[in-house]
Amino acid sequence: MTDLIRNNRVLWTIQVLLAALFLFAGGYKLFAPADELAAAAPGMPIPFLRFIATMECLGALGLILPGLFGIMQFLTPLAAGGLVIIMIGAVVVTVSTMGAAPALLPLVVGILATVVALGRRRRAMA
Repeated sequence: MTDLIRNNRVLWTIQVLLAALFLFAGGYKLFAPADELAAAAPGMPIPFLRFIATMECLGALGLILPGLFGIMQFLTPLAAGGLVIIMIGAVVVTVSTMGAAPALLPLVVGILATVVALGRRRRAMA
């Protein structure tokens, strides 16, 4: 029983940190001026970046709100899985444009999102 409580606390801690990160990153990309966004991500279409920003913000909400309100909790592992897909793309783009070292941050974030997706999936199935 203690392992379940500790595991739940660890998952919640990771979820809150990831939600804050994705709300910040997505909010910036969603509301930043187009020229500033184009300078930060050269070669990427602005509508695509806005789409990714929207998905990041929705994913962040999906990490927190189902568990907070106790409804539709199957959405949390789905949101985390969607964020994993976004982070896979971020790693690929970062490696191809800036090299391997800067890709470590999106890689770690993707791994943490994978931990949440698997951890919440297991808890939902139990």
